[in-house]
Amino acid sequence: MLDTKTSGPDFGDAPGQGRLLHAPADHPRVPPAKVGVLLSNLGTPDNYDYWSMRRYLNEFLSDRRVIDYSPWLWQPLLQLIILTKRPFTSGKNYKSIWNHEANESPLMTITKAQTAKIKAEMQKRYGDDVIVDFCMRYGNPSTKSKVRSLIDQGCQKILFFPLYPQYAGATSATANDELFRVLMAEKWQPPVRTVPAYFDQPEYIEALAQSVERAYAKLEKKPDILVCSYHGVPRRYLMEGDPYHCQCQKTTRLLKERLGWDDTRIKTTFQSKFGPEEWLQPYTVEEVARLAKDGKKNIAVIAPAFSADCIETLEEINEEIHESFSHAGGEDFTYIPCLNDDDAHIAALSKVIQDNLAGWLP
Repeated sequence: MLDTKTSGPDFGDAPGQGRLLHAPADHPRVPPAKVGVLLSNLGTPDNYDYWSMRRYLNEFLSDRRVIDYSPWLWQPLLQLIILTKRPFTSGKNYKSIWNHEANESPLMTITKAQTAKIKAEMQKRYGDDVIVDFCMRYGNPSTKSKVRSLIDQGCQKILFFPLYPQYAGATSATANDELFRVLMAEKWQPPVRTVPAYFDQPEYIEALAQSVERAYAKLEKKPDILVCSYHGVPRRYLMEGDPYHCQCQKTTRLLKERLGWDDTRIKTTFQSKFGPEEWLQPYTVEEVARLAKDGKKNIAVIAPAFSADCIETLEEINEEIHESFSHAGGEDFTYIPCLNDDDAHIAALSKVIQDNLAGWLP
């Protein structure tokens, strides 16, 4: 149980009702003390129409962690040119993968499923002492709304978990930034912990390996090579100290070792290049075409940097990157889905949470 309670000798009401025994009658009631676990993912537009897409893209592309050019140069370009045209293109792409039944993006659907399963795991281990919820860095539900909700439910400590296996300034750091900004507005700040990258955790590598083995077992002909496609960032970020590139390379190496493969059967690439400057290479869209021309006619692609399938995997990999491979003479293209709410993935994430709750809960 938690070491801070709202029942017992210092409280006048029945357990859980939260009236301080020595406080005046009009003192605000204090809910039972809990620990909050807040999962954070990138985000999603509310819909794929022009204005929903524009609001989402404006928030995303205005983040200095994502685009660090001077606002004096970047914002006129963003507001007058990019946000005039790109919402139409992005909206069309989102429409092609949209969960029309639930009227939400796949990322939202999957994140909800992940949260529900992790909540069940935490309930088994900690009972009612832990409250699990999720937020999005961009769009809804916002970090602000979910932090406030956890505090209102009595969370006196919060574990914040950016759902990115590898750390990057444009993902993990900006999620943490938003958490800290939200806490600046709180009258009483609960103690918080941020979960570090888990790119080399054995349970995560095992979940990745199992997903590859399941996918390969279903294929009549085994792929010539497995392409591990990670989301890209400008190469400049690596030179400025961002560890993302190194952590991606290590993830691929650990996956290769777990599968018992040699270097010829697996390769690291980077996708989603944006803007004129050089990004981490090789670029996935170009590399799959090169592989096809070099005789690798049967490939599989996995996206280890994404905890859930989203626009970059369902649309970019399955359509744009697949098309590049086919046009270069490739024949068989297999996309291995993200770990999503797979049981091995949930077990890995739950283990990370439990490790980071050490000292707060037994």
